[in-house]
Amino acid sequence: MGPPHVQEVPAVTTTPQAVRRASPRTRRPATPAAPDPTAGLLPQSEPVRLLNPDGTALPPRDDYPEPPVETLREMYRRMVVGRRFDTQATALTKQGRLAVYPSARGQEACQVGGVLALRDTDWVFPTYRESMALTARGLDPVEVLTLLRGDWHCGYDPAVTRTAPQCTPLATQSVHAAGLAYGESYQGRDTVALTFIGDGATSEGDFHEGVNFAAVFKAPVVYLVQNNKYAISVPLSRQTAAPALAYKGVGYGVPSEQVDGNDPVAVLAVLNRAVAHARAGKGPYLIEAHTYRMEPHTNADDQTRYRDAEEVEAWRDRDPIARLEAYLRARGVLDDAAVAAVAQEAEEYAAALRRRMDSQPTVDPLSLFDHVYAEPTPQLVEQRELVRAELEAARDEEGDA
Repeated sequence: MGPPHVQEVPAVTTTPQAVRRASPRTRRPATPAAPDPTAGLLPQSEPVRLLNPDGTALPPRDDYPEPPVETLREMYRRMVVGRRFDTQATALTKQGRLAVYPSARGQEACQVGGVLALRDTDWVFPTYRESMALTARGLDPVEVLTLLRGDWHCGYDPAVTRTAPQCTPLATQSVHAAGLAYGESYQGRDTVALTFIGDGATSEGDFHEGVNFAAVFKAPVVYLVQNNKYAISVPLSRQTAAPALAYKGVGYGVPSEQVDGNDPVAVLAVLNRAVAHARAGKGPYLIEAHTYRMEPHTNADDQTRYRDAEEVEAWRDRDPIARLEAYLRARGVLDDAAVAAVAQEAEEYAAALRRRMDSQPTVDPLSLFDHVYAEPTPQLVEQRELVRAELEAARDEEGDA
């Protein structure tokens, strides 16, 4: 008798999909996608531009609406006057009237746009190169040039003008701006602080400390980085490997943007958005403006040692004043008469500056001790009296001679 017959049952291969269909109780909800931590922080991959280099308009953008045409006309006027001031200040340096002058020629859109985007109650924190920006804000040009003539560290009243002294050490103003902006916000005021930064200053620790502080405490600061391609003679490629300086903001949680710094319309549009962001209590904003310094770093600089004439000439075709003038003419809001009137105003401004700079200031050596502290320390008083005694002794010697 043989073994009992056993019917073979074919093996069943079960796929994961079949298991999920057969076992609905084991079904798990899909894991939601993690939020993008960089959302709203990264700049656009290409600088924002609203005008072509020849001044023709590009298609309008919803994210950066064009400023009112009257504001652009005023921007043009201040840029023309500002360039004439800059040229005159350079000439004063050659005549020995100024010890040094850092020209901002070629950066007029950033210089004027920076102050035009602000209210009178906002604060400006400038570098040594922002003389044009300060005169565009309405400060007395002679008082602005006092630092560069060597009479005073600051010739204007910062509290009255709401403009900090021009900062010679790189990037320290980024910390000052963050502190003042936070203090204003803490007291319930909607003040915005705008600080001008050079590309070289982004390599300094103070820049990073200021941006980080502003981000943590949501201080209403706008950091305007004027990337003019050189930190004196050091090219940008030797300062950073980042795709653009604007990307530095994401590391601190700061929204950033990059803009064609020679496009006045785009510069003002981006600044308007950044200032509104800060004023609304959303914290700081970082802007990188791609621009170019047409003149040497200062009158003491030999630019031919680190850049060639062809490079400079190529940027001359992107002139921000010519660009805005062509656009306003095409819009029919600027004509030959208006251009001539602005040019005449600029010449009169320069002539008045020459006349006023002809007179030599009277400097009191004891003023060296003024404004060091709100209340002079005993040591400072002692030092002042020592200098006073030396001055009197020198006068007595001259009288006896």
